[in-house]
Amino acid sequence: MEDGKKRLYLVDGSSYIFRAYYAIGHLSTSKGLPTNAIYGFIKMLLKLVNQEKPDFIAVVFDREEPTFRDEMYPLYKANRKAPPDDLVLQFPYFERAVQVLGIRHISMPGFEADDIIGTLAKRASQEGFDVVLVTGDKDFSQLVSDKISIYDTMKDVWIREPDVKKRFGVVPSQVIDFMSLVGDTSDNIPGVKGVGDKGAAALINQFGSLEGLISNIGKVSNKRLRDALEKGIQDARLSKDLVTIRTDVPIDISIEDLRPKGIDKTQALEFFRELEFYKLIEELSLSLS
Repeated sequence: MEDGKKRLYLVDGSSYIFRAYYAIGHLSTSKGLPTNAIYGFIKMLLKLVNQEKPDFIAVVFDREEPTFRDEMYPLYKANRKAPPDDLVLQFPYFERAVQVLGIRHISMPGFEADDIIGTLAKRASQEGFDVVLVTGDKDFSQLVSDKISIYDTMKDVWIREPDVKKRFGVVPSQVIDFMSLVGDTSDNIPGVKGVGDKGAAALINQFGSLEGLISNIGKVSNKRLRDALEKGIQDARLSKDLVTIRTDVPIDISIEDLRPKGIDKTQALEFFRELEFYKLIEELSLSLS
């Protein structure tokens, strides 16, 4: 990214929560409330802000309500296990954690965090911002451009256009079509049975897009692959709808609203006392008086 440009960081809240939970061992208050994920989450956010010094930043969360994808395909994410009980007990605290750090948190009924991130990323990039998607989720590769990159903080890896091509064998604008064919087992998205990563990349590169492939199935030389595609057209189209990150969510937030405000010391002290994060209070020089 070019120096001197304003940068917007959009943090995938769910990704951060689960990574924090599995990165930090057991931690709880004297009353027995588990706090390992909350503590790790806060530490990760603080490190990001101190290291990157974002001009604008937001943490985007999923909500419990069904989304348009659930209505489209009731089996969407149906294979996922329920989160651990000791993590569920911590869910009510993450938005407050973001708030006391002076960062805007965003969620919206009917949409996943991915779609809100996609919408804000596209809007900001069109307004001339450099955008960083803070996540380990490969699905966001479809949004990568000369103005949008991915930063996986856990691996300290940046993902830009050449990296997407190297990983998937297709350019970012073709990732949706690639995923339409291979599916996504983590989200229970079917794809086309019998089409793997290498085959999908070769087909998309040859025909340009999913629709280009469907229009020219007869030109696929491999009979086994051609038969699989003919049987799986509907699954491919459904998968494309499911994997596509929306960039048109009707969200009434301007990028200026996402300027970090700095830690609210009064609220942070109260919150950290409640959770018995005394080391954080010391590290951030929050008065205990």
